[in-house]
Amino acid sequence: MFQREFAMRLVAQPGDKLYCRLTVNTQLHARISHLLKVGRNNFRPPPKVDSSVVRIEPRKPRFEVNQKEWDGFLRICFNRKNKTLGAIFRQKNVISMLEKNYKTVQALKLSQEGLLKEADTKVDFSNFADFVDDQGMEMDDDGVDDDDEDEMDVEDGGPSEFKDKVLGVLKGGDYEEKRSSKLTLLEFIYLLSLFNKSGIHFT
Repeated sequence: MFQREFAMRLVAQPGDKLYCRLTVNTQLHARISHLLKVGRNNFRPPPKVDSSVVRIEPRKPRFEVNQKEWDGFLRICFNRKNKTLGAIFRQKNVISMLEKNYKTVQALKLSQEGLLKEADTKVDFSNFADFVDDQGMEMDDDGVDDDDEDEMDVEDGGPSEFKDKVLGVLKGGDYEEKRSSKLTLLEFIYLLSLFNKSGIHFT
């Protein structure tokens, strides 16, 4: 049993006035149903608000999402829940944060790929040609260091290019003109998966 307004937030549906981040987070983990309203006059002394009894049933099987990613994603979506997602994701602070995350993820991938490549490569020390310089760096035929080339790829492209990438995800999934206040749980999960597939992360 909860205070009525809180209970109504838990069971709210897309488009309801009380539909919020709490609603979506709760419904991600459980099925919520309203059982009955309990008026304030049923208590002595009577409180200032009514109450409601709700049933909370954990989902089986659960939706598998990265909780930190999910939380960061919903915080952005519900920052202005009645704005279109296109308007929300055009904001400079949102683009800046996502671009920073994107570059971090890309740098980590490059680092991991480099370590795997190094582990898979067997160097023949009898052949001096395997070494390009005294640092042991591998060079392409054009004399450009592989690591430098990868860094340039990550750094290339200004904010407008990354912004186009973010908005491209929204357009591709037909989300640009939709509003968080009217999206279902499954639509949120699908949109997050589209962002993640494009290398865009929220943590």
